[in-house]
Amino acid sequence: MSSGDGPGAPVRKSERTRQAILRAARRQFTASGYAKASVRSIAAEAGIDAAMVIRYFGSKDGLFSAAVSANLALPDLTAVPPGERGRTLADHFVRRWEGDLADDALILLLRSAATHEEAAVRAREVFRGQLVAMLEAVVPAGEAAPRAGLVATQVLGLALCRYVLRLPPVVAMTAAEVGRHLGPTLQRYLTDPLG
Repeated sequence: MSSGDGPGAPVRKSERTRQAILRAARRQFTASGYAKASVRSIAAEAGIDAAMVIRYFGSKDGLFSAAVSANLALPDLTAVPPGERGRTLADHFVRRWEGDLADDALILLLRSAATHEEAAVRAREVFRGQLVAMLEAVVPAGEAAPRAGLVATQVLGLALCRYVLRLPPVVAMTAAEVGRHLGPTLQRYLTDPLG
């Protein structure tokens, strides 16, 4: 076994470089958007030559795709009492944006999806592969996609208003208040008849 293998082994320099590039890319794509962020500026922030970014990610699109890789880490709703699932989801999403599960890739994906097709494709993949898949286990057959769509309207709308547009009344709410107000709406989307 080489010195860089196995549990507890030091992180390889190539992986540290890759992570530094991704951190810089997320910051710049979030702050400036896809069009204005450049490979050169991302490389400068990461402290490397721009050619290294291309070596690791192939292109600006490849870097963007890696930077917006989003795992929602959704809870197992089968383990949650049916009447508490909406609040559980609401609290989970708030924690993903600002709590102990915080991940800037979700906000970056949201900011970018309206103007960059690669981000929109990725957002749809996340929606289909994660949110719909989670709901299939707890809603009637054939209803997961429309119910997930309704849930997405609320959680993405909240994210847009609180973290992107930063509307003062929405920003002023505590995370607990957001969960308390959003939970009943998500609960209705999970349980109210669709017809």
